Amino acid sequence: MDKQSKKTITIAFAGNPNSGKTTIFNNLTGSNQHVGNYSGVTVEMREGVFKHDGIEVKVIDLPGTYSLTAYSIEETVARNYIINERPDVVVNVIDGSNLERNLFLTAQLKELGVPMVVALNMADEMKQKGMQVDRQMLGKELGAAIVSTIGSRNKGTKRLIREIVECVQNLGPKEPADAPPIHYGREIDAELEKITSLITAHGGKDIQQRVSPHWLAVKLLENDPEVLIYFDDEKVRHEISVQVDHSSKRLQSLFGEEPEMLIAEQRYGYVRGICRAMVQQTAEARMDFSARVDAVLTNRVLGLPVFGILMYLTFWLVFTVGEAPMGWIEGGIGHLAGVIEFYWPEGKAVHLHSLVIDGIIGGVGGVLVFLPNIVLLFIAISLLEDTGYMARAAFLMDRMMKWVGLHGKSFIPMLTGFGCSVPGIMGTRILDNRRDRLTTMLVLPLMSCGARLPIYMLIIPAFFARHNAAKVLFAIYIIGILIAVLSAKILRATVFKGEPSPFVMELPPYRVPTARAIFTHVWQRVWLYLKKAGTILLAISIVMWALTSYPKIPAEKLDGLTKHEVQEATLSYSMTGRIGKVMEPVLKPMGFDWKIGTSLVGAFAAKEVFVAQMGIVYSVGEADEESKALRDKLADNYTPLTGFCLALFCLIAAPCMATVAVVRRESGSWGWAMAQFWGLTLIGYILTVIVYQAGSLLRLGIH
Repeated sequence: MDKQSKKTITIAFAGNPNSGKTTIFNNLTGSNQHVGNYSGVTVEMREGVFKHDGIEVKVIDLPGTYSLTAYSIEETVARNYIINERPDVVVNVIDGSNLERNLFLTAQLKELGVPMVVALNMADEMKQKGMQVDRQMLGKELGAAIVSTIGSRNKGTKRLIREIVECVQNLGPKEPADAPPIHYGREIDAELEKITSLITAHGGKDIQQRVSPHWLAVKLLENDPEVLIYFDDEKVRHEISVQVDHSSKRLQSLFGEEPEMLIAEQRYGYVRGICRAMVQQTAEARMDFSARVDAVLTNRVLGLPVFGILMYLTFWLVFTVGEAPMGWIEGGIGHLAGVIEFYWPEGKAVHLHSLVIDGIIGGVGGVLVFLPNIVLLFIAISLLEDTGYMARAAFLMDRMMKWVGLHGKSFIPMLTGFGCSVPGIMGTRILDNRRDRLTTMLVLPLMSCGARLPIYMLIIPAFFARHNAAKVLFAIYIIGILIAVLSAKILRATVFKGEPSPFVMELPPYRVPTARAIFTHVWQRVWLYLKKAGTILLAISIVMWALTSYPKIPAEKLDGLTKHEVQEATLSYSMTGRIGKVMEPVLKPMGFDWKIGTSLVGAFAAKEVFVAQMGIVYSVGEADEESKALRDKLADNYTPLTGFCLALFCLIAAPCMATVAVVRRESGSWGWAMAQFWGLTLIGYILTVIVYQAGSLLRLGIH
């Protein structure tokens, strides 16, 4: 029989003890009820019946429970009834005056994927405490209708009945399975995805029809042995158990705690995020440690200055602490070049000699010099993520994001973009609608990625005093954020008009990150950087060296020239020089010459190539020159104004080819990828021209 023509439906009441669940059950069923024991156990369940518009509604009052994890007989009975008996609707009765505690069960029901209606009970007590809940926003987040009730006065009962019937007849809201998912953090979500994939692939259709594979994965990772009964095949059960064991050990080694505790904390974080976003004028707040810290870190007045100070300290750390190890690597690369130079037979294989010294060591080595700065940046980002502060940063930025037309959740992939734009753009999948996703991914490259850091670390010390270096770097990052915000505002006001979706961000408790977790996160990112240096950057450096070295200028054209003039003429005659000369008229308004232009072309493949190419350009004819002298060369040839404009243009323009490719994949269109590439390049060009011309007119930074 079609659901819309059902004459009998079954609903199950679930909720915490003392939530008023049984009172509402009595209001609905009156005297038409009886009490019995659940099959095989001594736990009581009430069963009653009432009629509405010719439909007979069978009501099951499940035992009061705080969760769906099999810690007690009551929890096991409630869970098994919902899964095995599959009622048409689960009515989750919540004590609205104790919202955080009660929503813990609601979050699990949402993950279970059952059709749900939420009775927000004790609405009178909520009003007395000054609590106001955005029911529409909460309903969208949970995928359930929210009905305010006062069970003790039988208020809201009729509305609750209507929502129950409409939910069964598919006239009500979407099911929880279609609501935004609960995220447990990058590492836990990755392990859950592995387990879920196994369940989906080998669990069979019967399991998937009865219960959500994702919910099963969560329960398995929570070390809930009861859920293994859903897998009849011993081989499948063993394979899934092996993966669960592997995932559990990995998470425990990273965080120093059992996955069960980690998931519970993150679920409470999700609940707390809902309460922060959807409850106003709360008179009673749970002032635990995290709440007390949040009183400062997410304060409307203090929050943003604290965030700014933390970001500035990050850049100060990158410059000051990174200086010594950077010098060690620089010295080591110079020593390596010197050793090869010493043992290389004079006049033998001069082209190969130039390739090794200028192309490989000068190119790749010039990028590896900045590895300590990259490591320090990633350590700082990992600390902010693993302590739980990044989620708070999203809340802080939510105010600005609302002005833009987005919300704080968009700032999470943007923060990821400070490491690399590619995973940041992929991270936009957490956003619930396509307008938000496209807007965020189009402006995300303006978050200055780790690949740009070597460019800044080359340029800033060359033109600015050491005590100003961190300030200049901080300014570059802030400029990127401001341009991203303004660009998003324009996009949402024109191309992507529409209401922003509700913002709910999980607020995990603050925790002290383990050394292993920090090391793992940093190493994953550093390894990608090293792998890129040893493959992509190596290949591009060789190509750029060839373009810089060939064709060779006829010897007679060098007669009578000084060493510097020989270098200039040789480079100008090469393919690189010819390309640069063609570009120079376009570059000149920004204060750039053809040498910078050729390096910018190479940077499209990967931003770090700019540093490698500048090293190759300025080592032509001076193969024994150490890489640290490159900054002196830049200072001799360009002004601080040009240096700042170069950093500004590299910040904004021409996302790398990996970014273009991932935008194409995530947006499903080459049109959006090309619009981003040329749009950001045009913005970068216009702003850089304005800054350079204004600076020149005012004679700022030209000495």
